[in-house]
Amino acid sequence: MELFWYIVLMTMLAVYIILDGYDFGAGIIHLFFAKTEKDKKAITNAIGPFWDANEVWLIAAGGVLFFAFPTLYAVSFSGFYLPLIMILWLLIFRAIGLELRGQIHNKIWETIWDKAFGIASLLLALFFGIALGNVVRGVNLGMVTNGVSAHEAHYFFLPLWNPTLSPKAEHLGIIDWFTILLGVIGVVALTIHGANWIIYKTNSDLNTKLKNVIFKLNFALLGLVITSLLVWHIIEPKPFHNFIKHPWLWIFPLITFTGLFGLFKIKTFAKDGIGFIFSSLFLFGGIASTVTSIFPKLLPSTNNTNPDLTIYNMAADHYGLSVGLNWFIVAIILVVIYFIIQYKVFKGKMDDIGYGEH
Repeated sequence: MELFWYIVLMTMLAVYIILDGYDFGAGIIHLFFAKTEKDKKAITNAIGPFWDANEVWLIAAGGVLFFAFPTLYAVSFSGFYLPLIMILWLLIFRAIGLELRGQIHNKIWETIWDKAFGIASLLLALFFGIALGNVVRGVNLGMVTNGVSAHEAHYFFLPLWNPTLSPKAEHLGIIDWFTILLGVIGVVALTIHGANWIIYKTNSDLNTKLKNVIFKLNFALLGLVITSLLVWHIIEPKPFHNFIKHPWLWIFPLITFTGLFGLFKIKTFAKDGIGFIFSSLFLFGGIASTVTSIFPKLLPSTNNTNPDLTIYNMAADHYGLSVGLNWFIVAIILVVIYFIIQYKVFKGKMDDIGYGEH
């Protein structure tokens, strides 16, 4: 049962990144490339009917984490308290940026909320990439100093950064050069993803420009991914041990690079939605490859004193996990029905679907 709920949790997080990820990317495009009111409206129209439903996947993932791996939920929300609060505020400002912009037709008012929406989207993409970096790098469980654990074996707390910005320091911070690298990958990848969604859902004048942006950013993304693979050896001496032990897992890196290299043909796609499919493949494959590389760890320990947090030592009681399966089946059926209806109602281009104007 532990493995089942782990797969459910990771799938929910992957779906969240793919769906809300294009909202973040659209916000970044809005911040840097939308120069006219027409362009801005095209972007908000593209995500307007979807963004709040997409965020539900994050809440659902948090619910599954609380239910299936309650100890991990507790220690993570304690240890990552400061960045989680920052993410919460960024989610709030992104939402109210969308909702409040059209309430008053005043240039200053609209500019303030445009910037709130764009900057919050940019920082969320960066922070979620940094969060992934913290998970794969690990934390100092038990707050060990000189081999002595100062707290319980599963407890930790991280400041925003340490003086060295090193991922190999004894006392780590949220931000170091490795987590920043993954954060930048997150920003570039979601910018591409958001641009693909805008191309897919609108006939905006921006679309031709966005195809050029995607093509250029894809070179940067390829370089960043290769760099991350090279430096991953510094963090984990045997980063591919799971793939070597189970060769079928190479399907996930294959999906990742299929999506990445497919995006280089963005200018030649006959249908607008193909680019979005490729960027979705990259995101899914990248997340799956990353979590597979550290499996069964949920949060690695960076010291030799306290053990890693895994799906086995963090899972709830077997009876509870089994009972939850019945409710999960009902819930997933309802969710699938909802999303089928939502995407059927709002299929096609969204240019004529106004959003945020009152």
